[in-house]
Amino acid sequence: MGYTVTFSVPTEGRGTTDITRQVEQVVADAGIDQGLCSVFVQHTSASLIICENADPDVRTDLESWFGQLVKDGDPMFLHSSEGPDDMSGHIRSILSQPSISIPISGGKCTLGTWQGIYLWEHRTRAHSRKVSVSVVG
Repeated sequence: MGYTVTFSVPTEGRGTTDITRQVEQVVADAGIDQGLCSVFVQHTSASLIICENADPDVRTDLESWFGQLVKDGDPMFLHSSEGPDDMSGHIRSILSQPSISIPISGGKCTLGTWQGIYLWEHRTRAHSRKVSVSVVG
């Protein structure tokens, strides 16, 4: 038995957006007691992470580190049709991940106490990102 829902996530530009509650709601609506939840972002310049949910400095530090690793407008990049953050956004999403899987037990995601699910926007301007959540059990 499977259940899939796609929803939009507005971003304010580069950074993380907590989508834990939306994913947990899809799992609850699926009515599956034991199984697996797959979360997938349908874009090539955004990704998904499971990360610390208590201290936002963790995600700020992660963004700072990625900014040093992959610089916007690097002259080695040929692809820049949407601006200097275009290719860096693609590289950032490839180095992170477009999908994550979370076990379901007792009809709930088995996230740890300090874990949250975040959409990570890699472009500098605001976007609306589509996220698909599939639950199987």
